[in-house]
Amino acid sequence: MIADSELILNTDGSIYHLNLRPEDLAQTIILVGDPERLQWVSRYLDNVVVKKGKKDFITHTGLWKGQRISVISSGIGTDNIDIVLNELDALVNIDFETKSLKDDLTSLDIIRIGTSGSIQGNIAVGTVLASEYAIGFDALMQYYIKPYTEQETAIKEVAQQHFPALNFQPYVGRASTKLLSQFASDLPKGLTMTVPGFYGPQGRHIRSNNVYPDLIEKAVGFSLAEKRITHLEMETAGIYALANMFGHHALSINTILASRVNDQLSENPKQMIDDMIRYVLERV
Repeated sequence: MIADSELILNTDGSIYHLNLRPEDLAQTIILVGDPERLQWVSRYLDNVVVKKGKKDFITHTGLWKGQRISVISSGIGTDNIDIVLNELDALVNIDFETKSLKDDLTSLDIIRIGTSGSIQGNIAVGTVLASEYAIGFDALMQYYIKPYTEQETAIKEVAQQHFPALNFQPYVGRASTKLLSQFASDLPKGLTMTVPGFYGPQGRHIRSNNVYPDLIEKAVGFSLAEKRITHLEMETAGIYALANMFGHHALSINTILASRVNDQLSENPKQMIDDMIRYVLERV
């Protein structure tokens, strides 16, 4: 039995942060960062029967072409991803009445829709990119033990060697092969660099002195066989690593809104994001 202090439930039986009961959640989940972007997705759903949440964690559950889907906003960063992935797993795999693990475990399909900046000159603004692997340059997975594939281990070791000034070990997660086939067979694939901030951790220095003042150039130089870091953002590695650990299927799809090497920024980001949303929904 799981202690009450470990799995915290609200007075209505919902899980603490997401404010959801197990019956509120669909098995297919679209994950976005911004609660405003959640509205952009859920407006396409029919018969939205669940609208719940706390703070930035908002959930809408409805139907898309007869299939039940939950759209959830996570907020920014892998600290929030830690909350969201743990609570999603608990919602489907823990019996809330007995607070014990279910005999039959459920694997969720989690599709992340995000935005990102490219660091390779051949990836144009407006590109929709699927993350095949993601390297986490944050501390989240210092607290968990996850199994590693041979390819993940190789990427992790090269990342450690390539960024020697880091005071912690980077971690690696991989996309679901099932979801890559379903959603990204015709998309370019990338290697995501997930970092814990928007400014210094992404090589920006407005009034700061950074450990890696040349972070973009350094990241561009990363390579393992034909794999190169393609873009930076703040959530994907945490999603992949925790999904891998729990046995869920996860895929992150990003619209490139900026090119860090070409100093370009999208002039029409809302249309690009909406196009990506409709692309994903058509493949659910």
